[in-house]
Amino acid sequence: MFKKLFGKGKEVNKDSVIYAPITGEYVKIEDIPDPVFAQKMMGEGFGVNPTEGEVVSPIDGKVDNVFPTKHAIGLKADNGLELLVHIGLDTVQLDGKGFEVLVESGDVVSVGDPLLRFDLDYIKENAKSVISPIIITNSDNTSSLNIEDVNSIIKGETKIVDVTMN
Repeated sequence: MFKKLFGKGKEVNKDSVIYAPITGEYVKIEDIPDPVFAQKMMGEGFGVNPTEGEVVSPIDGKVDNVFPTKHAIGLKADNGLELLVHIGLDTVQLDGKGFEVLVESGDVVSVGDPLLRFDLDYIKENAKSVISPIIITNSDNTSSLNIEDVNSIIKGETKIVDVTMN
């Protein structure tokens, strides 16, 4: 209300589309082999069983957090949507080995922009799983969320989630 009153910027679109950040096979969140993700303790989302080691931005927004261990990146859209792209399971213990981050916190990104690369074979051999959770960490602030019924997905192209923020 006050923003409109005092002309402090345009109305933010509450609708977002989340695209596939990784090429591979779609995995339902309940099927991710980790209870923290499967039981939606961190939020709603989905997983990807990757067939290649490049991650692109699934949304238009800003890089909010690059984890020091390089295994995960937090993104934030202008409408408040917060997304965690987590590569593999139990990959924090790899301490950055096998990962190459291509962005920094504060960078503005668009759908399809490269975020990081990872060594798929190294992660297969050294982590619990390569299945990569994509989590809406503030899904309690959404008014609607629709996850598409998809199988094979292509990074930056396949639409996975329609979400409307409160």
